[in-house]
Amino acid sequence: MTKEEKHQLVGELSEKLANTDYFYIADASGLTVSEINDFRKMCFEKGLEYRVVKNTLISKALETLDTDYTEFSEKVLKGFSGIIFSPEVGNAPAKVLKDFQKAKGLAKPAFKGASIDSDVFIGSENLDLLSNLKSKDELLGDIIGLLQSPAKNVISALQSGGQTISGLLKTLEEKSEN
Repeated sequence: MTKEEKHQLVGELSEKLANTDYFYIADASGLTVSEINDFRKMCFEKGLEYRVVKNTLISKALETLDTDYTEFSEKVLKGFSGIIFSPEVGNAPAKVLKDFQKAKGLAKPAFKGASIDSDVFIGSENLDLLSNLKSKDELLGDIIGLLQSPAKNVISALQSGGQTISGLLKTLEEKSEN
């Protein structure tokens, strides 16, 4: 790869990182080509993009961003690194990593680090935490459900009370006829 191509790749990567709120770094070293292709396919099916990029190029791209990724670069960008970009959902890459590991019975691709809305998570112990994060849509759904709950309770209470009253009136009417 020429110096010009590297510079162009860093520019593209910087733009991609700046426009993506969620990205994960994973280590897929030791996987076969077939396993990596299966992982890419799983990512694609979930609307994610997986790319293998040299650590130095990722580091240079991170330096162009407003957020300070110094600690991230020092601790995460070692060895084999692939980036998983998630345009909309912060927990989707974590779920894909866990699902792939479980389906294949492997420990790879291993989670190295992630950036979620400019917050940095480093280390494999954070994978469970990240996979349990709720997406914006899930949180909105929970809030709407909570807001609807009191109204549903009032409506059901009124409906059941109406049935009780009509039943009571019917019983009283039948009694008076006898």
